[in-house]
Amino acid sequence: MKYVKTELGQQAFKARSALLSSRQRAAFILFDGIKSHEQVLAATAGMGITAEDIAYLLREGLIAEVPGARASSASSDPVVNEAQPTTPPAPEPDKTPQQRYAAAMPLATKVTASLGLRGFRLNLAVEAASGYDDLLALLPRIQEAAGEKTCVDLERALKY
Repeated sequence: MKYVKTELGQQAFKARSALLSSRQRAAFILFDGIKSHEQVLAATAGMGITAEDIAYLLREGLIAEVPGARASSASSDPVVNEAQPTTPPAPEPDKTPQQRYAAAMPLATKVTASLGLRGFRLNLAVEAASGYDDLLALLPRIQEAAGEKTCVDLERALKY
């Protein structure tokens, strides 16, 4: 199962809300729509994160299931998927900024997370982006760091 941060979760994270304990904050950061539930648990096991912590994040609406992730994660190898180029969606000019943000956020997170340590601050800036305008403003920095070819899908999600 793959999860992504919700706007409510991002607001609670930024505000350092009491809804998130320090342990849960560490797990929350890792939910990018790419890593599976099991990968996040494995990465945070040393901190004492349990399945109950993740269930709490779900119940509180701080994270949400990635649509379609359940079917695709069981049938495909994530390493193979990352190596294959993705086909961009057809332009949809009638999308709202919220829909564009929801589509672009996992892509931006994936691109910046793939940069490793050199993209760490940029990844934090993406995670802090609270809406479409913030993410659109980061697009040039992401393109500069990762390359324009890598950001084609992200640009399409934001602009078309």
